[in-house]
Amino acid sequence: MRVVGAFRDSYGMEPAGVWHAPGRVNLIGEHTDYNDGFVLPFALPWGVTAAVSPREDGVIRLRSLQAGEPVTLATPDEAEGWARYVAGVFWALREAGREQGQKRGQGQEEGQGQEEGRGQGQGRPVGGADVVIDGDVPQGAGLSSSAALEVVVATALNELYGLGLTKMEIALAAQKAENDFVGMPCGIMDQAASSLGEEGKALFLDCRSLGTRNIPFDLASHGLQLLIINTGVHHELADGQYARRRKDCENAAKRLGVDALRDVTDLAGALARLSGDERRRTQHVVTENHRVEAVIGLLRAGAVREIGALLNASHLSLRDQFEVSCAELDVAVESAVRGGARGARMTGGGFGGSAIALVADDRVESVRKSVTGAYAERGWAAPEIYPATPAEGARRLL
Repeated sequence: MRVVGAFRDSYGMEPAGVWHAPGRVNLIGEHTDYNDGFVLPFALPWGVTAAVSPREDGVIRLRSLQAGEPVTLATPDEAEGWARYVAGVFWALREAGREQGQKRGQGQEEGQGQEEGRGQGQGRPVGGADVVIDGDVPQGAGLSSSAALEVVVATALNELYGLGLTKMEIALAAQKAENDFVGMPCGIMDQAASSLGEEGKALFLDCRSLGTRNIPFDLASHGLQLLIINTGVHHELADGQYARRRKDCENAAKRLGVDALRDVTDLAGALARLSGDERRRTQHVVTENHRVEAVIGLLRAGAVREIGALLNASHLSLRDQFEVSCAELDVAVESAVRGGARGARMTGGGFGGSAIALVADDRVESVRKSVTGAYAERGWAAPEIYPATPAEGARRLL
């Protein structure tokens, strides 16, 4: 395992352990997570591996086999670039530990945190660490390499410092790092999929209650493959657009007098009270939640082939109502369907990244040719296309 050799070369000793956390692809349920809605992602075979040893002096030493020069941080606030995702996890876990200490100091009943499933503060205060990172999630593909990085570090620190966190608490700590330290207002989906994923299953997540259910997603037994089409593009237009979409949703919910768009039960009535962007965002979120539930129903009934139409509908809604698609994603989806895919849609935040296509085994080559041909006609670089199967979530390897 090259991350172990790199750790030995960097720090002159063996790591205390090696952990892995996967990236994720979202089958359906896009831009619903921060609206307290429903999502259906699954963990990928690719992810981030971290060799880690604790340090008692609080210093954080980082090396990424993909990012170049090593980084040494006396405090998390010193971090820049990719290192902020790692430093943010240290910050989030330290903050949580301080909050638990304050609660205990105010007379919190002993054992209450554990009864509530809150393991923060059970172990030692989170100090520093020596860390070497190795990742194989395709960069810029919208497959949540950042969430995998956060989750693998949180999983390692949880064990090394005896924090006693559940898998969902690890996901929440990783989300807090990205929201409050990195400054990206993401929902919980990416981190939850990376932490809680199971092999051969998709993860149904209620983003309000944080309730989860693993849904069997055995493509091979149905003669199907789920292809990821990595467009390899990222449009600068996307900068700030994610936060703007989230604000549109918050404003619409406030105008409708509900806590979140998940609570809209009369869509026609709601749309009649809204206009412009708020109207379009609401239409997408409400209908996308229904599509998630419909896909789950079909999967539970064994009708895996029939989810294709819902994937198509999701893409049209993301393109026209949420307005987060782009030409490369649209061409990938349209040419995949033209080549024989049962259904296809963009996945992830949008403005580039990846699309997914549900394809029968005997149509895979036809879909590949159709997509690459459509890109070639436009003078675009050929996208990477590879099958994805549900993999296990964050775990210790050594």
